[in-house]
Amino acid sequence: MSEAPFVSVRGLQKHFGGIQALKGVDLDILPGEVHGLVGANGAGKSTLIKVLAGVEKPDAGSLSIDGVEVQLSGSQQAADLGLSFIHQELNLVPCWNALENIMLGAPKRTRLGVVDWRAIRGQVQPVADKVGIQFSLTAPVARLSPAEKWLISICRALVRKARLISMDEPTASLSIRESENLFRIVRALAGEGVAVLYVSHRLDEIMDLCHRVTAFRDGRSVMQSERATLTRKQLLEAIVGGEAPVPAHHPIPYDSSRPPLLRVSQLVSGHSVQEVSFDLQKGEVLGLTGLVGSGRTELVRIIFGADKPDSGTMTLEDRAYSPGSPADAVNLGVGFVPEERRAEGLFAGKSVAFNLTIANLLDLRIQPWLPLLDGRRRAGMAKEIGSRLRVKAASIDTLVDHLSGGNQQKIVIGKWLVRNPKLLILDEPSRGVDVGARAEIHGIIRELVAQGMSVIVISSEAEELPELCDRVLVMAEGKIVQELRGETITRDAIVHASYHRTASAV
Repeated sequence: MSEAPFVSVRGLQKHFGGIQALKGVDLDILPGEVHGLVGANGAGKSTLIKVLAGVEKPDAGSLSIDGVEVQLSGSQQAADLGLSFIHQELNLVPCWNALENIMLGAPKRTRLGVVDWRAIRGQVQPVADKVGIQFSLTAPVARLSPAEKWLISICRALVRKARLISMDEPTASLSIRESENLFRIVRALAGEGVAVLYVSHRLDEIMDLCHRVTAFRDGRSVMQSERATLTRKQLLEAIVGGEAPVPAHHPIPYDSSRPPLLRVSQLVSGHSVQEVSFDLQKGEVLGLTGLVGSGRTELVRIIFGADKPDSGTMTLEDRAYSPGSPADAVNLGVGFVPEERRAEGLFAGKSVAFNLTIANLLDLRIQPWLPLLDGRRRAGMAKEIGSRLRVKAASIDTLVDHLSGGNQQKIVIGKWLVRNPKLLILDEPSRGVDVGARAEIHGIIRELVAQGMSVIVISSEAEELPELCDRVLVMAEGKIVQELRGETITRDAIVHASYHRTASAV
């Protein structure tokens, strides 16, 4: 591996109004290395990437490519210099096919003034084979899985002859097996001299995959180290600025003699949910996990009233429970925090106050018969919830778009607190948040449970569930194949059960 950096950043500074996002950042990325970039939400990682991509111009400092200082005037110049960026929210056009998305923004061959897609496909296919694309390049992107969309994004970077590919939280929506395939591709790219800037909150991936690691904190690069000489404890302390938070969780023993809050009996929905039965007790955190396609999402959609089962029954507090819609579920005391918080859980372009109170507008009317809201009560409610959840925002009027991922997640959870649901379903609550925000979200969940709320947590992170849950149900092929309790909830047990291929009911 060459010692001369392909990308070199020195003293980068960037202000947004009165906020200094970068405070003199230094970073070197070598050809053919996987360089891990870690830090809490709001530490400056995204701002650095925007500078490298030519989207933002720094206020001070320098950026050099192959030893030559450059001043990027836009994203096209960054691409021409061999810099490619794959963001967590993939920049793909759903109504286009894979080939059209791969060639988005790239020069295209023409024949008699018309784009020659047959020739382009012949050009792209070897690159697609290289990254392991096994689906047709004419497949509409809207029908592809998150893992397949990632392959399209990587292929697009390689077609444009990228020398550096930045990947932001690449495994956030991938299964364990899909993540392992991505790691194989990343290592192969590095072996061919392509540099990979790997941005992730999943520290196990950073420790396993990267050659070197840089940690950001409060707009500064506080550590750059060879991964071989770095411990997980050192990495955590660099991120949080001291002793890393250690989760303290004591699972509540399951007592089958206690009446359940929710009882699910023999639910069936097509091939996705096959005779699923379980109980959820009051004041319990129940984990639900399994590989992509295991049926966990389809199961909670039934519980929340988004889908109707083919057969089976449910009870809530010993009463028949069969919500015809999510609105019915909400009125009966069930809340839901979706995985895609930006697309499905937040109102972009709206304030913290708007988002925190949106689920309780009827109670904020000046009079029950008037469609006018009491602004003072609304502001007071937003401040109370924001304070309770320790939301970090300049004011309740701050747009949610300007908050970190962890604070956005707190707001998506917080809007349900006013309604005080009996059951709260959280789909991937720690996706894309840093270790500190994750600990805070776990703390919020435990506080809710201590007050009597029951919580179902869906998570693909086998490391997260032992920290949080009293019981874990593992699904495969539409069935519950394993129930783990207390001390038996371990990462290895979860992974082993997730790959169980001969599904049988617990």
